[in-house]
Amino acid sequence: MKPRDAVLEAFRLGVPDRIPVALFGGGAWTIFNSDNTFLTLAESPQKMADVLISMSSKLRSDIVYCGSGYNNFHAAALGGEMKFRKVGPPDLAAPLVNSLKELDKLDLEDLAGDKIVNTIWDATRIVSEEIGGEYLVTATCWGPFTLGAQIMGVENLMISIFRDPGFVKKVVDFAARLNLEFYRPLIEESVIEVVSIADPTASGDLISKKHFDEFALPYLRRINREFKKKGVYSLVHICGDTTDKLASILECGATCFTLDYKVDLKAAKELFKGKMCIAGNVDPVGVMNEKTPEEVKEASLRAIKDGAEGGGYVLMPGCDIPPSVPLENIQAFINAAHEYKT
Repeated sequence: MKPRDAVLEAFRLGVPDRIPVALFGGGAWTIFNSDNTFLTLAESPQKMADVLISMSSKLRSDIVYCGSGYNNFHAAALGGEMKFRKVGPPDLAAPLVNSLKELDKLDLEDLAGDKIVNTIWDATRIVSEEIGGEYLVTATCWGPFTLGAQIMGVENLMISIFRDPGFVKKVVDFAARLNLEFYRPLIEESVIEVVSIADPTASGDLISKKHFDEFALPYLRRINREFKKKGVYSLVHICGDTTDKLASILECGATCFTLDYKVDLKAAKELFKGKMCIAGNVDPVGVMNEKTPEEVKEASLRAIKDGAEGGGYVLMPGCDIPPSVPLENIQAFINAAHEYKT
């Protein structure tokens, strides 16, 4: 069974021939460990694609994530300025909007005219053409709530939830439309068959279940419904402890939900079994970055034991891995799945 087929079988809640295994994102790790920078790869679709294709054979992650680490560029394309770091993903220098009047001036059509967004699209096309028959190729984007937080600033959004909730909903609604616009050409051209959404600002470490249900869930549900209509799968990750939100997440319409390491995988499996594929959730820092390969393998096998029974499971880290994770630890993580005997 090819890597892509193993993941797709899990997405369909089936039991693949082997345990599907993938990193989540991995953009910062890939760029740092290929001696590139976010800025240099942003200048060339072919170079970005070449790095991803080269690293795919080294990492052996069943999923290849194009544009990982470039998620803030989707908002920047509408008029924002980026701050580049020596290591790690670039950030928006400042929020784009502080009022409804400013929000109304943003134009989704600006996305298609942005050079870096086009670099990501073109790189995804190249990667899909070259290795899409073997690996499951996707492109990454922030979820609506997180993208909305980038557009208006995280602190401003959190304050406005209490002071101006109507404005927050308009911003997140706009962000959801930006999500769909980013993926539109890749879906229409059949370049990808799964979208990868990360919504870390919707984390249980930042907002309550009440606010998640009001400000994040409706927009996740909306975009996932559109993706399903277009015949593509959706992979959704939310950082932090989402234990109290798992029942709500089941309603978001995603194909697969990836759990942070803070969530009890075994308990989540009991809730999700037969309803939605789950992925996770080896600690990306405390285990993947800081333990030995043997300890990484042990933690990976525990995750498989807790999550894989009955199918509908993909072994993943609990979040994106830092650039400092040793390659040997990634290999131990991948091998745990490849060598696991049911």
